Amino acid sequence: MVEYRIDRHSGVATYVQIVQQTKQALRMGLLEPGDRLPTAREVVEATAINPNTVLKAYRELEREGLVEARRGLGTFVRRSLGTAPADSPLRTELEQWARSARAAGLERDDVAALFTAVLDKHFQGDPS
Repeated sequence: MVEYRIDRHSGVATYVQIVQQTKQALRMGLLEPGDRLPTAREVVEATAINPNTVLKAYRELEREGLVEARRGLGTFVRRSLGTAPADSPLRTELEQWARSARAAGLERDDVAALFTAVLDKHFQGDPS
């Protein structure tokens, strides 16, 4: 089951953080079709956020066809998003790279900017 981590200082709406973290878990294979998401009550107890915020996030995920609410049973994953399992060799390489970047003295924002630049180069139509 996914455990949500809410960053109140990120500037990202809380419900959006829940949506993003759920999608990340779907991409990484941590959530699979048929899995139940935590109930709104469970999320509220773990994160101290408003239950309506959780419900808003779950409605957004449902609107996107990723989950479905079953009355009296909970919210369940309908489909997965990706093909990058949590135990992928690429993840291991990325973790090694992140350790090297940290050892080289890069801050988190520096690493994020560098990684984003590389992603933009390779995933926005620029094949070089």
